[in-house]
Amino acid sequence: MRLLLIEDDDRIAGPLTEGLGRYGFAVDHVRTGAAGLADAVAPPDLVLLDLGLPDMDGLDVCRGLRARSAVPIIMITARGEEADRVVGLELGADDYLAKPFGVRELIARIRAVTRRAGAPAYAPAGPAQASETHRTASGAQAVGPLAVNRRTREVHVDGRHVALTPREFDLLAHLAEDPGTVCSRQQIMDTVWDPHFFGPTKTLDAHVAALRRKLGDPGWITTARGVGFRLTVPGDHRAPAPEGAGG
Repeated sequence: MRLLLIEDDDRIAGPLTEGLGRYGFAVDHVRTGAAGLADAVAPPDLVLLDLGLPDMDGLDVCRGLRARSAVPIIMITARGEEADRVVGLELGADDYLAKPFGVRELIARIRAVTRRAGAPAYAPAGPAQASETHRTASGAQAVGPLAVNRRTREVHVDGRHVALTPREFDLLAHLAEDPGTVCSRQQIMDTVWDPHFFGPTKTLDAHVAALRRKLGDPGWITTARGVGFRLTVPGDHRAPAPEGAGG
């Protein structure tokens, strides 16, 4: 999926481009509204548009983009005034995301916008999910005896409800997106926490340890030493047993 990012601040554009790239997005970055309008002659799949551009107002860029195509547009800006949001949406933007925000939230917005626009749904890059993954009648994702319901944010193991904190649920849901595939520590921190999170990375180890305990078997989350973590079905995987919560 090709995204056009129109953002003049490299301190935002750099990490954002890198973070989206980890999830399979191809990001073209331009720094001015004029360059964005020129680049959009060949329409991308979606435009991420900053409203505070150096050469022209982002709302004018939005108007120009909408005049020539129906490309989905997500406005990203530090402006928090309701009037800006209303005008942008009335000009044809599909969504509005206020800074600061995390990559995970942005990807969720991209998915929602592309669904509404009728584009093919975005799926994270990576190998196909493990064969034991399927959907239950309630819409939950089942990985062996583990059921993760993103709509209700509930988790069950063998029918037993597992009470998780919001962050623990987000971590488990992230690992469950591609069972068996190793998620790097940095990727997890960028999506479950935030690309600009400056706290100790040991907070990830603490959450992994809590999940292992609450799920009832440490084999649910295995450690790829020096890389990160992966979700596996205990007793049904070839990965070595976890050696502790550290990666």
